[in-house]
Amino acid sequence: MGSFYDNSIVPDHLRRNFDVYDRISKLGIDLGTFEAEVTSLKGAGISGIVFHESGLVYLSGHGYGPGQMYDDPDRIKKGQDAAEWVANAMIKRLHWGLTCGGEGGDLNDVIYTVKALGMVVSTDVAFNGGPAVMNGFSERWQSVFGGGKGEFAVDGEDQNYGGVHARSAIGGFTGRFSIEPEIIVAIPPELAKAIIQNRGWIYPLPPEMLAKVSEDLS
Repeated sequence: MGSFYDNSIVPDHLRRNFDVYDRISKLGIDLGTFEAEVTSLKGAGISGIVFHESGLVYLSGHGYGPGQMYDDPDRIKKGQDAAEWVANAMIKRLHWGLTCGGEGGDLNDVIYTVKALGMVVSTDVAFNGGPAVMNGFSERWQSVFGGGKGEFAVDGEDQNYGGVHARSAIGGFTGRFSIEPEIIVAIPPELAKAIIQNRGWIYPLPPEMLAKVSEDLS
């Protein structure tokens, strides 16, 4: 585990004993490269991640999928696949957000997951499948960080439950995609403060800070 996680307030009976990156590798999630993923905030209207000194980490939503959802099993499955894709993309974003500044943190320092929100595109007033579509996101998140609905759970139990979160899944939106999830996680306050003190509270990075961390890496 990361040194920040090891020194966190997690009680022994809830402490993770697996490496998150081992699960990421087994699931085939591509984390990309520093050069491709760590970008500039120049000209952006929103940030992808906001770090708070309390340890809360807010990830902006990302829309994806083939379009409007309706209550058909095949269509729901396509929505679930899209939600899983977004989870993979957010895990990648969070990885680089935690590691790019060299403060010593990574995904193993995620203590637990706080809250997820899934906005499911459907103008069908009789649509009931919003939670089912969002399950594609939640189950992938639990597969990586721990939870009874994840791929590494056995009979509904996992070694750790760091990926289980409070959640809302709401249908009734218009859009060219199927679902837009967002999520909040908790990291040790010491890591959050180190990130903020070193490079600020936002990711992607302001141009001057991107130049600095890129130079430090080289």
